[in-house]
Parts: sequence; structure tokens; C-alpha cells
Amino acid sequence: MIMTSEELKINVENALNEIRPFLQSDGGDIALVSIDNDKLVKVRLEGNCVGCSVNQMTLKSGVEMTIKKHAPQIEKVINID
Repeated sequence: MIMTSEELKINVENALNEIRPFLQSDGGDIALVSIDNDKLVKVRLEGNCVGCSVNQMTLKSGVEMTIKKHAPQIEKVINID
């Protein structure tokens, strides 16, 4: 089942809300920038997450995995500065 763009955005935000407390506990945060073609999610890591040596791992294993759990049609999550 393919979600509408609006449902997709809600599900991605829900996923980010699930991740946010972990990032905030380390002094960081994450913001949704955009969802392109209902497949690519662009996020911005903030606070201590910027320049953190493990942020790419966090993005792939934590953020992307959680977003795909909530919105399986998402193919990729990237961080933009």
C-alpha cells in the first residue's frame, strides 16, 4: 500500500519523534527538511550531532531504519548541512 504524501510526512515525523529523545540526550536534534518523490528523506542533524564522528552511523542504523519501519516506501535518508 502506497501512502499519500501527507500520510508519509506524518509517518516520517512520527519516526523522528521516536528518535529525537536519544539525540537530545546527547545534546543534539534532528529536523525534517523535505521528502522528495515520496522516496528520499532529507534531514538536518542539529546541535552536538553536527560534526559528531558517529552521525553517519546514527543516520543509517538509527534514523533510516526507524523511518523505513514507519514508512517502508522510503528508499534513502540523507543529512544536509
